[in-house]
Amino acid sequence: MAANNTALHSDSVVDVATASNYKDFTVTHFHLELDVSFDSKSINAKATLDIVISKDCNEVNLDTHTLKIRQITQKPSGKSLEFEIKPFAKYGSILNIPLKCKAGETFQLEIQYTVTHDAPGIDWLAPAQTVGKKLPYMYTQGQAVLNRSFFPCIDTPAVKSTYSATVKVPDGFTAVMSADEWEKGDQPNVFKFNMTIPIPAYLVAMAVGDLVSAEIGPRSRVWTEPALLEAARAEFDEVVEEYIKTAEKLFGPYVWGRYDILVLPPCFPYGGMENPCLTFVTPTLIVGDKSLTTVVMHELAHSWFGNLVTNATWSDFWLNEGFTMYAQRRICMEVNGEAYTCLEAATRRASFRRHLDSSGEDHPLNKLRVAIDPGVDPDDTYNETPYEKGYCFCSYLKNEVGTFEDFDRFLRAYVDKFKYKSIVSEDFFDFFLEYFPDLKAKDLANRDGFEFHKQWLHTAGWPPYVPDLSAADSLIKPAERLAAVWAGENVEGKEDISRDVSDWPTYQVLHFLDALLAKSKLPDGTIEKVIEAYPHIVNDSNNTEFWFRWSLIVLENDYQEHFDKVRAFLGSQGKQKITLPVYQAMKSGSEAAQQLALDVYATTKEQLHVTVRNYVKKILFP
Repeated sequence: MAANNTALHSDSVVDVATASNYKDFTVTHFHLELDVSFDSKSINAKATLDIVISKDCNEVNLDTHTLKIRQITQKPSGKSLEFEIKPFAKYGSILNIPLKCKAGETFQLEIQYTVTHDAPGIDWLAPAQTVGKKLPYMYTQGQAVLNRSFFPCIDTPAVKSTYSATVKVPDGFTAVMSADEWEKGDQPNVFKFNMTIPIPAYLVAMAVGDLVSAEIGPRSRVWTEPALLEAARAEFDEVVEEYIKTAEKLFGPYVWGRYDILVLPPCFPYGGMENPCLTFVTPTLIVGDKSLTTVVMHELAHSWFGNLVTNATWSDFWLNEGFTMYAQRRICMEVNGEAYTCLEAATRRASFRRHLDSSGEDHPLNKLRVAIDPGVDPDDTYNETPYEKGYCFCSYLKNEVGTFEDFDRFLRAYVDKFKYKSIVSEDFFDFFLEYFPDLKAKDLANRDGFEFHKQWLHTAGWPPYVPDLSAADSLIKPAERLAAVWAGENVEGKEDISRDVSDWPTYQVLHFLDALLAKSKLPDGTIEKVIEAYPHIVNDSNNTEFWFRWSLIVLENDYQEHFDKVRAFLGSQGKQKITLPVYQAMKSGSEAAQQLALDVYATTKEQLHVTVRNYVKKILFP
């Protein structure tokens, strides 16, 4: 498992988002003992960290946040150590352990602590917030810097280690974790886990609830609450193994053993989270036709880009997400064809365009490399840019290299070179130019208008290159034409307004809704006619992506007759990328829309993940 030991640029870069002095020591492995209590919404815990000192130092600093530290013992000596919790940033504190250490020294730190009910990385759900409505539920969400409220750690993507855990839960509950080895403990209600592949702290994940599972492939199962199991099994059955085999052909072996999926309750804030061996996904993916399983393609692709080769700091988040978007679309192209893949990419491109329009092209967060100053929460820099602009950069490089197959071979070499490592952009640039010496000779990195650093990394706004998506024209143009007709534009063939779109694929409908939104405000009476023409989209569908766009159209056109549907939609899910734009649209809308926002927040805030709740508060109460 050892990787090439060649010095990396990342070795000299410091992650300002961690309070640890991680350059002075390494945690090679850690073990967690966790006793979960739903009554107190807390976890009685012990963490045992295997420490190797890299250079002489007088202290060990770890990341912590809201943890109640009870005792720290050095082993094997058994010495009880002094410690102090010091301020660091709004998203964490320093667990300072004064300790004279010599380079090469090894020992263990045993830390007894309690995970408190207000830990931002832990979501405690009441039964009413679950699908089954009978038992409570809890899950962790570590990305970007929230796992320091789950266990004391070196909370930076620059550092990877193996881990193990023993989890005790109340009667009737099941625990799952992001680990490649699972087993039931000898005692009742005890589960044991072991992750044998080094991962950064943010990828350690756990959920406890009324969970059952079903096999969906030779190395995959889906975990859900019982009421969702059959629907989830049908949604993911067979396709997941096809995705894994396709990804392996493109990017190299899948090293993680199993690829399981956990379908969380509706308040889960993301479409998916790439926790290794156990992808977390939103239940909104379950629509009955497998049309939104591209999210699984994306999270699976993280098994190579993000989990295996990782950004060393959150400033280079595009190394995780840009490569993963490219990899997702390569998998999609192999499975679903070029036209459908380009249609999906065009839909996401439209979303990126809306983001730039709303935030301002020159906003500093619209750069690929984001400057994260000390004290700035990396989560506050999250947006569409690393995904879609990163994808465009990868596509630009592929275009310069030649064929898809040529770039596939490079990506396999890239993963093999940096697997189990954390890197920065310069590490990637160096390897790319070494792999393609002809492009290095042409000074591709400094081509006017396309400079790797000046233009791609450090210029905000629309990318200097976007890939050709014309393969989807046969699907895109009818959608855009139909939207133009509905908007009252002078388009030939107005009979298109009566077109039956019930056989359109999901992303073609999404592109139509995006185009309709872009043309809002619509002529008087149009909304009513659209509702009458397409009840399967705006009334009868359970597709969250449809409802997201329709909510924005309703708000943009101040169609108050459907405000109750917007209210119901926000109450049905808590996905961040959906919830925040709808709140922004309400806040910038009419007085009635602004009041709707306040009313919905008052009744649904407790079911939102704490991160989403805080962002909504910033929108409503700036």
